[in-house]
Parts: sequence; C-alpha cells; structure tokens
Amino acid sequence: MTTPSDTPPPETPEELGVSPVSIEEEMRGSYLDYAMSVIVSRALPDVRDGLKPVHRRILYSMKENGYEYNKPFRKSARIVGDVMGKYHPHGDQSIYDAMVR
Repeated sequence: MTTPSDTPPPETPEELGVSPVSIEEEMRGSYLDYAMSVIVSRALPDVRDGLKPVHRRILYSMKENGYEYNKPFRKSARIVGDVMGKYHPHGDQSIYDAMVR
C-alpha cells in the first residue's frame, strides 16, 4: 500500500517545468528547422553519389525488377508504379520528373 508523500504535487507551470513561449517565435523556429531538414535530406543531391532519394529509389527498383539495358523495353508507367508501390508513397509526379532528368 502506498503512503501519502509529504511533498504536495506541483501546481504552477514553473513547478511543472513549463515555460511560456511566444507562438510566433516557436512556429518560426520550428518551421525553419523542419524546412532545413527537408532541404538537406531530400531536395539536395547527396555528396557521395550526386543522387536524390527519389533517384536512388528508382534505380534500386529497376535493378530489383531486372530492368537493365540489355533487356526488353518496359513502359515508364510500370517502373513508376513499382517505385510508388514499394518505396516512394508520395505520388507519381515526382517519380516521373526524376526519371526524365
């Protein structure tokens, strides 16, 4: 059985470790952090190989499915469908754009 504690539970926000923050400042800082992480991780090509994640997913999917230069022609819609279904669930437009660049 538990015994009551001599210390009362915290009542004020300061006692709980909560500090007031301006919503505008928090949104500005949080959005900037998120935007920079997106730019660094998705929008800029990687230094190691010069590819963006969507390019890497396309090449990986094509290799896994046996789409190589010495094999018969495949429609791009099939490749896009494979990539979108397995590795890139963000829509087909970015995959088509990445394939033609």
